[in-house]
Amino acid sequence: MEPLRFILASASPRRTQLLSEAGVPHAVVTAAVTEHEDPSMDPAVMVLHNARIKAAAVSALHPSALVLGADTTVAFGDRALNKPADLAESAAMLRSLSGREHVVHTGVCLLCPALGIDESHDVTAWVRFKPLSEADIARYQSLVNTLDKAGAYGIQEGREIIIAAHQEPLSTIMGLPVEFVVGRLRTLGVLERLRA
Repeated sequence: MEPLRFILASASPRRTQLLSEAGVPHAVVTAAVTEHEDPSMDPAVMVLHNARIKAAAVSALHPSALVLGADTTVAFGDRALNKPADLAESAAMLRSLSGREHVVHTGVCLLCPALGIDESHDVTAWVRFKPLSEADIARYQSLVNTLDKAGAYGIQEGREIIIAAHQEPLSTIMGLPVEFVVGRLRTLGVLERLRA
């Protein structure tokens, strides 16, 4: 069986960690693109767009490889909560999510022109926050780099402070629905070639 190169078009250490833990060999090539982060844009449309431009940029350089692009945002109602600009905006986001439920959207794009693979998916999961006091918000901000995360939080850090409940699997909320991706690779008949 001829091996197939699999490339993650993302610099996210969380995404590469999730793929590694799932036993999916991959290379990392960061896409030189400008992501679209308009908070008024439909969150599902935005993450699908960003996942595709990342995958397409890397696929153009490596057309025989299978490329995975991904993008994640937090949707509160019909509004996207992207990475906050500063700690004040981060605190405002955490206040708005306090005691309420929201949806995390991750756009996933798989591209391999050589194999005719071109597909995009919006994978979602719900998260419910605990009611947060100002002290809870300040404590969370002191423990977690909230400026580097959509919605000003990462579910893998300080979860006991902010999270009341969430939908499984956790990977969807972390930024790469790895169980879904592995399922697609299996369905497309390429998973064993990646591991060859």
